[in-house]
Amino acid sequence: MIIKKKQRTYVPEALEIKWENIEPLFHELLAREIPSVVELERWLQNRSEVEAVLEEDFAWRYIRMTCDTGSESLLQDFQYFATEIEPRIAPLANELNKKFIENPFTEQLDQDKYFILIRSVKNALDLFREENVPLFTEIQVKQQKYQSITGSMSVTIDDKEYTLEQASVFLKNPDRALRERAWKAITARRLQDKEQLDQLFDELLKLRHQVALNAGFENFRDYMFRALGRFDYTPHDCYKFHEAIEREVVPVLREQASQRQEQLGLDSLKPWDMDVDTSGKPALKPFQSGAELIQKSIECFKGLDPYLGESLQIMQANNLFDVESRKGKAPGGYNYPLAETGAPFIFMNSANTFRDLTTMVHEGGHAVHTFISSDLELNDFKHLPSEVAELASMSMELISMDKWDVFFDNQEDLIRAKRDQLKDVLKTLPWVAVVDQFQHWLYTNPNHTAEQRREAWVQIFSPFGKNFADWEGFEDALENLWQKQLHIFEVPFYYIEYAIAQLGAIAVWKNYKENPAEGLEKYKQALKLGYTRTIKDIYETAGIKFDFSSEYVSELIAFVNSELEALHQ
Repeated sequence: MIIKKKQRTYVPEALEIKWENIEPLFHELLAREIPSVVELERWLQNRSEVEAVLEEDFAWRYIRMTCDTGSESLLQDFQYFATEIEPRIAPLANELNKKFIENPFTEQLDQDKYFILIRSVKNALDLFREENVPLFTEIQVKQQKYQSITGSMSVTIDDKEYTLEQASVFLKNPDRALRERAWKAITARRLQDKEQLDQLFDELLKLRHQVALNAGFENFRDYMFRALGRFDYTPHDCYKFHEAIEREVVPVLREQASQRQEQLGLDSLKPWDMDVDTSGKPALKPFQSGAELIQKSIECFKGLDPYLGESLQIMQANNLFDVESRKGKAPGGYNYPLAETGAPFIFMNSANTFRDLTTMVHEGGHAVHTFISSDLELNDFKHLPSEVAELASMSMELISMDKWDVFFDNQEDLIRAKRDQLKDVLKTLPWVAVVDQFQHWLYTNPNHTAEQRREAWVQIFSPFGKNFADWEGFEDALENLWQKQLHIFEVPFYYIEYAIAQLGAIAVWKNYKENPAEGLEKYKQALKLGYTRTIKDIYETAGIKFDFSSEYVSELIAFVNSELEALHQ
């Protein structure tokens, strides 16, 4: 099961990734005569190979740095690529894009096969500005500071040190006094760096706004809609989606919060009361260690489909997991595709909780997507829009529930886990709407102050329930809650896709519930397409609609509610 990379046909096998070694490849591609469609396709394949080699090299620099944010040498390795290689590639890549679009044989390519690629290249040409290259380098380096700041955060609870991920486990403890101590410790630690994070964001905001102005846009929001290739919806559609979530989902969650308060016998729900099980039972414990989480996830995926389980097994055999939380490790979780290898790396911060199970099956969905689309001819065909990538992962969260008995041999715990998962599905939607709407405000009001930013956050958060907790006495924590969302710092505007894909995932799961074999097959067929079809076509291949209208939201939320009610019986 040891992965063997495909043999290279253009890039020398043992090429050391330094600019002086890479530059001749770009110049050869630029200078090459392309006298036919066959030669044009060979040129595209050679370019694709160069890009895959470089993407994988960058991937490993990023992965190693996030696994150990305290290592100066790993940081320097990452920064070398970001400052010495990427900025030099950008203008040459732009020239290659021009060469491709201007070539007379481009029109003779199979337009069905190459439509998405040609559209993406034209979009990149429209957006490219030489003066933005150094700005992107500066942004890349600054974004990494968020991980350095947050990765070093830890708290002491009852004389023992914990990472924030580990400490958050206490928020599920039936002992309310312990929950309160843990929440206050985590919050105080976050607030300790609030000015530093505010300053970092101000610097990123200024740089991003300048990028947008240089490219001829009024603001960074409008620039990013083009840069992310959002050809299928507009900012106005996002606002309508936010409204639909407020109207259809918030009342359901408000009712659930009211029931929670009653079941816990409290006068009001404080932020540390939102994650504990209302039955008074201890938190779910689906596994005891990172190794067990990986093993059980393989069994779970195998139970659904042998291919899915085998994908994770291959990763296990090739050491492509880092799942345990520890100090000095960057926060969060991700699946990073290795463009040349055709497999991914899964990074997460497990503290042996139920949430870690859902993170693993989520990232496992991304991993399967990497494997199943790895044989697509060009690297560009695998550059997925987030609306498609997140459909793969969020659908897997729901489909995999069918085999969660691998994690829970007690039927009562299994039902609790499924209920928690469906409640999380509902909770995801308002939070995504708030983060997305907040980013629209941030970048369409680029001259705002930190104080105005805090006010805007609370104002946007309020109609969506502010997590349905009583924040009295903790206003500072509420106002700065946005700082824990790494996407705002590191991948701006990559967030509404979670809500779009969450709706799609509910629809995929609904199909699976009605016909497991057919539902799963359609899901896999959609994943195989990579990004060779429009988002709408990919969703249709999965047997669902690309739709986030109020009516569709209402229909799918009603389905989730009915499934929740069935679990309560």
